Amino acid sequence: MTVTYARAWDLSDLYQSLEDPRLDQEMQALQAQAGRFRETYRGRVATLTPLEVRTALQTLESLWERVGYVYAYPALMFAADTQNPRARQRLDQVMQAATAIENQVLFFSLELQQLPAAQLTQLIQAPVLAGYRHYLERLRVTQPYRLPEAVEQTRNQDSLTGRQAFIQLRSLHQGALTYRPVTTPEGTTATLEAELSALLFHADAQTRYQAYTSIRERLAEHNLLYGYILSTLAQDHRLENQLRGYPSTLAKQLLADEVPEAVFAAIMQGTRARYDLFQRYYRQKGEALGQKIRTCDMFAPWPSQQPVDTRIDYDRGIALLLGALGEFSDTYRQRAEQFFQKRWVDAQMRPGKQGGAFCSYVYGKHSYLLLSYADDYNSLFTLAHELGHGLHFAWIGEAQTYFNSNPPMVLAEVASVFNELLLLDYLLARANDQPALQRLLLVRLIEDQLNLIFRQSTISRLELAIHERATQGSFDHEFVNQTWMQLYQELCGDAVEVLPEHRVDWARIGHIFFKPFYCYQYTASSVVSLACYQQYRQHGREFIPGYLQLLASGGSQEQMEALRQYVGVDLTQPATIDRALDTVAGLIDRLEASR
Repeated sequence: MTVTYARAWDLSDLYQSLEDPRLDQEMQALQAQAGRFRETYRGRVATLTPLEVRTALQTLESLWERVGYVYAYPALMFAADTQNPRARQRLDQVMQAATAIENQVLFFSLELQQLPAAQLTQLIQAPVLAGYRHYLERLRVTQPYRLPEAVEQTRNQDSLTGRQAFIQLRSLHQGALTYRPVTTPEGTTATLEAELSALLFHADAQTRYQAYTSIRERLAEHNLLYGYILSTLAQDHRLENQLRGYPSTLAKQLLADEVPEAVFAAIMQGTRARYDLFQRYYRQKGEALGQKIRTCDMFAPWPSQQPVDTRIDYDRGIALLLGALGEFSDTYRQRAEQFFQKRWVDAQMRPGKQGGAFCSYVYGKHSYLLLSYADDYNSLFTLAHELGHGLHFAWIGEAQTYFNSNPPMVLAEVASVFNELLLLDYLLARANDQPALQRLLLVRLIEDQLNLIFRQSTISRLELAIHERATQGSFDHEFVNQTWMQLYQELCGDAVEVLPEHRVDWARIGHIFFKPFYCYQYTASSVVSLACYQQYRQHGREFIPGYLQLLASGGSQEQMEALRQYVGVDLTQPATIDRALDTVAGLIDRLEASR
């Protein structure tokens, strides 16, 4: 018997509506609490005992946990419908209140950073502060880049009408776009961005082309606007670098994400050296399709003599995903099922809904997942990916306090990719008598890994060029278009025809706007996830305790050390990257042998 699940989320465990009076009451109470904290501790941090420091940190954690509740509700409402003016207004109000709160209490970390080195070391080593050791270590590492309190407050306030406003503008604008409808040979018509993106997996080449161009012709109409937004954001990062003393935007982000520069360099060099894998696969796919692959064809289904039903409705998809997680761990499955039973997932397609997919964690409660489920395998794997994030945060929530609840970015993507690998193996095992479906699933894994390893690192190459160009001044949309085309052509070689419409494709990549140099971390996490999965396949259930400890570690320790300690993966070694690429090569070999 198939269980039926709602596709729209229920946010009532946060607030009842945007007009819920508790929203305003809580914002006022939190601002008052921040004021009391300031009165109690400002100017006194240097005199506090380790126990008093712990008490103050616990007070701050309680404050930020409650701020998270207030922020999450309008932010999630806005993501579900960017055309809702009240949600946007409420979100603006909450962001202003949160900024005011941050400005009230930021003195505490600044005063900690201003302590004499010996005194700060004593705090870091104090037994009563053991749970905050990594947090305090991070304060020491970032100390050289902090500014006086008044300047930090100004930066926070200005961000509302500066960097954050431009990020919000892009989201609002893309959420309001309408697209040229595309009708399939079967007679269905797609108009929403998510529906059009799903058609890139359609068997008909003309349908794929029309869906691809429908989205990108709208981006081209607003190419100047998106180029201006990106240039402005890059300039804001450049000015911040100068103000704080960061050598570059990349250096700033690597420090924030706890990734050694050598690891970043190894990833970028290691992937560029193996572009032949990417090109080899797409040449092979072009031969199978009887045409040269165009950028609109990269997700086209492989031809098959046997028809393959690629439709996976939401309820069946959830059942399959829960089955895959249950084979890994009963507890894992039970926690995953809560997301659907308690309606923590918004999978419904609707006009104005934010594009893409995300997992939003609200410390002290749980995570909320957003995606647009198109009843296909791609949507199912997206659901598996975001649910991996949700499960990761479930383990963090049990083990860590607020300041340790945010995992560094490489760790943050491991559980999501691992979930996809679990799902793939589960589906492959149930398709023994369906070689066409097995090939479809194998292709899905290969293309997912090619995207994570090669396309995501190519996005970071674009960012390297963007932020380097920003050091010379502003740039326009044509610079981004040309650079993106050049980098993508280098990746594709002669294996893929890069359509001219692809020049504006970068505008769809949200991370380059709101989180510079995030995308290479998908590559790093894919490498780690492949390494973890190889160990799981080799050692079975013996692997699981260490893996769950890795998830539970959250942001409580240095991530490269956590990887070595819990799962024996050393990302600082180029051999780790080489083995992951060899795994992908082996998958392509397997696909060739099945033809």
